[in-house]
Order: sequence, then structure tokens, then C-alpha cells
Amino acid sequence: MLEAFSKAPDFTLIDQNGKKVTLSEFEAKKNVVLAFYPFDWSPVCSDQISFYNEMHSLFEKRDAIVIGISVDSMFCHTAFAENRKLTLPLLADFEPKGEVAREYGVYNNKEGHASRALFVIDKNRTIVQSYLSPDSENPGADGILEALDTMNKA
Repeated sequence: MLEAFSKAPDFTLIDQNGKKVTLSEFEAKKNVVLAFYPFDWSPVCSDQISFYNEMHSLFEKRDAIVIGISVDSMFCHTAFAENRKLTLPLLADFEPKGEVAREYGVYNNKEGHASRALFVIDKNRTIVQSYLSPDSENPGADGILEALDTMNKA
């Protein structure tokens, strides 16, 4: 797993609306929280991503965007986002399966999905915090908000 002070690898993936999203497009503009998660429709993932969506204004106040990434397809993300009324970008690390999760060191080869992991990335594309959570636990947002607050004070 990539650790703090590493340069976040750039990538381009498709979101639930078919739009290409590139990490470097946020450089010098926004702090980014990458939330890798196993699957759209699993109970813990659904709760975690919906929670981040509801907290949109708290992230925006900290000049940050949360981006969800799983190995699900764009079509799965579209249905999931519509069902849960999600507005945050959900990126499809679908083909080649898990390529971005592998670059970040959070692909679970045994299970065939991204592990539940968080990366808080500053506007210079430097990882300031990384956290690997058990797949069965929602990591919440306290650690993310604390990391963003610390970054904004610096």
C-alpha cells in the first residue's frame, strides 16, 4: 500500500456518467480523497459511499472532493448512483480489472476486488494519509476530516 509522502500515481478512469476522470486534473485545484471499496451493492460499501455523499458540504469546505473507486463497471456504478442518489464520482477500475487499485497497492488478489482503503491527497498530488480498513468495517470520515484540517492549517 502506498504510504504518506508518496506521489499519488496518476490515472484516468470512467465515472458513472461515462466521463473520463483523471487524478491530475485536480492538481493545484482540489484536495482529493480516494475511497477504494470492494463492490457497489455490498452493505458496508453502500453505507460508506452514501455517508461520504451526504457529507459533501464538509469535504467541500475543506476544498476536497471524494472519489469512489471499485472494480465494478460504469453500468453498475450508474445503477448504484441512481438508486442511492449519489453525486460523488464513482470510478470504474474495471478493465484491466483493478489496475489502479494495484498501483496503489490495495488490490485483493485472492478476492478479486479493491480492498477498503482511503488516500488523502493534497493539491500537489502527494499522499498525506493512507489507511487500510478491514473490508467488513466502514472507516467513517473522522480521520479524513482531521487530515484535511491539518493540511489546511499548514
